[in-house]
Amino acid sequence: MNWTFDLTQFQEVWGVITQIGLLLLFLLLGNLIRRVVPFLRKGNVPSALIGGLLLLCLDLFLVKVCNVPENVFVNKRLMQIVTYHALAIGFGAMSLKIAKKGNKGSFFKAVQNGAITGGTYMLQATLGIALSLIFFACGTGLFYDSGVLLPLGFGQGPGNALTWDNNFTTLTHEPGWVGPTFNGQGSVGLTIASIGFIVASIVGVIYINIFKHKHEIIAKEKAITRSIEDFDEGDEIEDSESVDKTSIQIALVILVYAAGLAIMVLFAYISKWTGVKLFNDIAWGFNFIWCVITATVVKSIVKLLYSKKIIKRKYINNYQMDRISGFAFDMMIIAGVAAIDISVLKEYALFIVIVCLVGTLATVLYVRMMCKRVFKDIQHEAFLVNFGTLTGTASNGMIFLREIDPNYETPMSNIFVVSQLPAMIFVAPLLLLLNMSAKTMNGCYIALGIFGGLFILYTTFLILASKGVFHKKSKPVVED
Repeated sequence: MNWTFDLTQFQEVWGVITQIGLLLLFLLLGNLIRRVVPFLRKGNVPSALIGGLLLLCLDLFLVKVCNVPENVFVNKRLMQIVTYHALAIGFGAMSLKIAKKGNKGSFFKAVQNGAITGGTYMLQATLGIALSLIFFACGTGLFYDSGVLLPLGFGQGPGNALTWDNNFTTLTHEPGWVGPTFNGQGSVGLTIASIGFIVASIVGVIYINIFKHKHEIIAKEKAITRSIEDFDEGDEIEDSESVDKTSIQIALVILVYAAGLAIMVLFAYISKWTGVKLFNDIAWGFNFIWCVITATVVKSIVKLLYSKKIIKRKYINNYQMDRISGFAFDMMIIAGVAAIDISVLKEYALFIVIVCLVGTLATVLYVRMMCKRVFKDIQHEAFLVNFGTLTGTASNGMIFLREIDPNYETPMSNIFVVSQLPAMIFVAPLLLLLNMSAKTMNGCYIALGIFGGLFILYTTFLILASKGVFHKKSKPVVED
């Protein structure tokens, strides 16, 4: 086939690049509006969210008012693909970072912070599923497991919410399916995730202002001085090497994703050989987890080779990994919002409003209560970073933490980073039971009971830990 780079093969040659260009253009527009509008800037509303909403509104205007065919201006299928891959790439880059030594705080505090994450997920899942079961019982025809999209949208963000929304849509339209169908097509999960970003911004700003008024939060200067160590920790490969340093970082991230893809393909073939569909769902539904696992392995291998002097230079640069993950998450957010199909939401509007309101209120109260107990001296820093993450993304949480701790003088930033591994363990039951809860009503009830039980278990652990139950008591000194 001969390629012609003109209008005769416009879609084949220019289709992807024009869609990516749209995302980047509206990211710049979103950032411009954020800089110009004080409320958006002070509220730390992500530029990607603003740009995504602008792109969504423009596409809606062109389709509904100007009668432009759907998927001509914004290709929603491609936007969903970008969201799916950007989630894994962002997590892969974050997981490749080498942990720094510093003001760490205790590892047990990190475990407790992970338990706060797990407890919030279980609370959101319990409330979300309970609400969808109530809607189903009232004869609305709503898919009984729709509520599990609350923790996926609020806690996991657009990528996972999109994936499982599509999974539920596919599952309930399979031949032989008995029960209510789900027609989200990705849009319900993406909408809940977008509302989560807005909730994170609004609540974060209100919280900071309330406690500033009470003089519990003192405004600090944001003049952050950077040293060369922030960009290059020493013994790293030079920028002037034959291969650009940034190219090496991107190659490592893609290597990690390729290894993750190998795991997915392996699970898919196991599903084909055994006839167990669960393996296939696990394969493609958790692309970001496989990236975290493979990134941890690659990072460990690189560190081992460096410690054994087999390689002389450090190949992983934390600063550039931050930039790669930041870019991936920006693309995930703007593409996820642009991929929303408004026409699909009419059927689910009331449910989305109620589940998001209940989820927001419960998350605020629970995270505040637990942070006040566990992190007495840094309770505000703990609340902001956790609430921002559990409704938006980790970047939202870190932005709010930087508002009151610009130089990361408290140990909260390090505690938060270290807590990601225990948090994954605490959250794992939710992810592992997604299939079971969706396939049958009985499975949904069982999952609801497990999530509720784990919420109680995690909360009990946090309360006992805050009272010092798990601390070793020093033996009394016996005087002669």
